[in-house]
Amino acid sequence: MKKVVLDTDFLIDCINFKVNFFEEIERILDANYIICVLDKTLDEIKNKAKLKLITELLKANNAEIIKTEGTEKVDDLILKLVDKDYIVATQDQGLKRRLKNKGVLVITIRQRRYLVLI
Repeated sequence: MKKVVLDTDFLIDCINFKVNFFEEIERILDANYIICVLDKTLDEIKNKAKLKLITELLKANNAEIIKTEGTEKVDDLILKLVDKDYIVATQDQGLKRRLKNKGVLVITIRQRRYLVLI
């Protein structure tokens, strides 16, 4: 079973562009998967009132929260965590490049309307 890790920028852009990432991920993935988010990602968004919706959506859809340790940036924690059994949803160009070099699949938003697997 694949684990789909959602990055902070991805979540924020989905809310801003009104992209239903749960439906879109279901549409583009043929495999069984679990939606995951790092605890540090939730820490980044919990202080912003507009983004409370993200936390509520993740809880309502039983997203797995991955506990992390350390003071590293979320991108670095994601890179340490993931392998080929993971898919990472991100909008960050630098993170996308580093993930592709590691052989990890990436989900990204296209044309502010839908998701693609690259």
